[in-house]
Amino acid sequence: MNEQQWTAMDEYLCDRTQTPDEALEAALKASTQAGLPAISVAPNQGKLLQMLARMSGARRILELGTLGGYSTIWLARALPVDGTLLTLEAVEHHADVARGNIERAGLSGVVSVIVGDAVDTLEAFVRDGIPPFDFIFLDADKQSYPAYLRLVLRLSRAGTVIVADNVVRQGRVEDADSIDPDVIGVRRFFDMLAADAHVSSTAIQTVGTKGWDGFSVSIVS
Repeated sequence: MNEQQWTAMDEYLCDRTQTPDEALEAALKASTQAGLPAISVAPNQGKLLQMLARMSGARRILELGTLGGYSTIWLARALPVDGTLLTLEAVEHHADVARGNIERAGLSGVVSVIVGDAVDTLEAFVRDGIPPFDFIFLDADKQSYPAYLRLVLRLSRAGTVIVADNVVRQGRVEDADSIDPDVIGVRRFFDMLAADAHVSSTAIQTVGTKGWDGFSVSIVS
């Protein structure tokens, strides 16, 4: 098997499980035109996130790593009419593009894009005692995953679902001797999950248009 075959299979699966969506397609196009990196989740991954959020009954969603708002749109559409989504983005330009995409999708009343360092923002949330989130999606810089996990667990409740993207990194995460900061961050993230008796986790590898990577899925008890 090779990446060409993975991509062809992804295209087939998306063709059979999804319908054309103007807002999502426009979000990808606008992100490309604005020079954002092409690292949004694949369409079938976006729909998986949406379905997981719906199955969990999420009313409050937190996303770390907005980029152009593609995954944000998928997740926001899982919410009930009174639901809310907060998405954190470090780069102002990315946030501006995302706001335009979110507005075009008719979700400005549901989604708030917060610009700044995610650790600082999460620490402020903890200090302010904001209500816990029902569903949390981590898709920001991987070396900070341990810091993010430490804080989002304090913003969770029993039943909160935490999904983290890019946790396989073409198999490099298996290498205990790696000096790659992203690999080190993901390995520490997994160590923290394994050591926490109040979190039940699993992880799956994925192949497709995004290459070889994977998700972790955790439930807080």
